[in-house]
Amino acid sequence: MASYNSEAPLLNTYQAVVSAYSDFLTVVIHTILYERNIYPQTSFIKARKYNYPVRQSRHPKLCKWIMDAVASVEAEMLKCTVAQTSVIIHAPPPSSKPLERYVFSTASFPRIQSSETLTTFASPPASDQSASTEKPPDVPSAATPRPADLKKFNPPPTSDLPEQFRATLARLSTSLTRLNPLPEDCSFTLAIELRDEEVVDAPIGRGDRWVAAEPGLQKERRRDGNDYGGFEGSSGDTEVVEVGLDESKKGKDLGGVRTTPVRALEAGAFRMEVWIEEGRGKFQAQVEEDDEYEYE
Repeated sequence: MASYNSEAPLLNTYQAVVSAYSDFLTVVIHTILYERNIYPQTSFIKARKYNYPVRQSRHPKLCKWIMDAVASVEAEMLKCTVAQTSVIIHAPPPSSKPLERYVFSTASFPRIQSSETLTTFASPPASDQSASTEKPPDVPSAATPRPADLKKFNPPPTSDLPEQFRATLARLSTSLTRLNPLPEDCSFTLAIELRDEEVVDAPIGRGDRWVAAEPGLQKERRRDGNDYGGFEGSSGDTEVVEVGLDESKKGKDLGGVRTTPVRALEAGAFRMEVWIEEGRGKFQAQVEEDDEYEYE
């Protein structure tokens, strides 16, 4: 991590946008694991990214899991099917309830065909007031954005994205220090939430490291008689296990009891919102722990 290039990326293709997102996601996962004491803080080394001091785990297996999980997210991002990615902290067994959710919404990323990921974004038309009111001579196809859309996805010559990443990491670190402590032996997972569209297929049953999320983390989503909510990365085998759906519990852990906004980023085609959700299970566990100490 310390040797990564921190120069401003040129966000001129969708591949470049997704790569910048994957790079940031890798850094932020390490940051969350360090700040929330999911692993001993002594197992992290000091590094710099985006000209900002960060922490990186030095455990080879954990680093490999994070790299593989982010690569799986990137593969789905390149299909333009992901609405948001979440890092979820779970309580220790046997409850394993979701305690905290760190959400990175990419719903405003450009929508393109999968074959156009390396195609340079088109330049906007000349700044002519009459051009915005004139009707295009030809009706563009789904793969050809309208002139009004070209300006929205056109990147600036130089991007201030590293500065925005740096500000987001600083704001996130500050927010993390204000959260109540977590119990020991918590675990974490990486989840994606797909766009609610008929053309979006769930990435399960293909040997990928994705399983259907538990009902509490699935929002109401129906199409063709099926319901696909979030999908979680598994650190174990690549075998896919579909979790049975309980309609009465669906979505009860989404949103949480308390939501903390972190930051909204915008640099050319890169548009993302970040926030933290604290789940009901976190406050319930703290109440039970306080009661235990009170009656001892």
